[in-house]
Amino acid sequence: MGKPKRPRSLGETEAKAVTRNLRISPQKLNLVAGLIRGKKINQALADLEFSRKRIAGDVRKCVMSAVANAENNHGLDIDDLIVAEAYVGKNLTMKRFHARGRGRSSSILKPFAQITIVVREKKPDAAAAAE
Repeated sequence: MGKPKRPRSLGETEAKAVTRNLRISPQKLNLVAGLIRGKKINQALADLEFSRKRIAGDVRKCVMSAVANAENNHGLDIDDLIVAEAYVGKNLTMKRFHARGRGRSSSILKPFAQITIVVREKKPDAAAAAE
């Protein structure tokens, strides 16, 4: 006997992916996450592909993982997916020190971050489909 299955925290038309331990500050990662919030999947992937930010490649992998989860685990249509949520959280922080003059030191904090991508299937409107 095992524990009972945990209820699903997302809706039936949603899937998510989480990438942890990204070596970038959460503030910088949030700039890239804001770039793709609310966009269709193909537009978000294109924006990440041509972004000049270093972390955009890792965010793109996370988006593609969320799309794969939606398709394979939940049977959603990938053409109707949008990036519903993209939020950033803090992770661990490496603490280092830098030697300064007169025998002193100062601390250097090297933060890590994590990103959560939630994709949602959005059906096209009936009016748009009739045209």
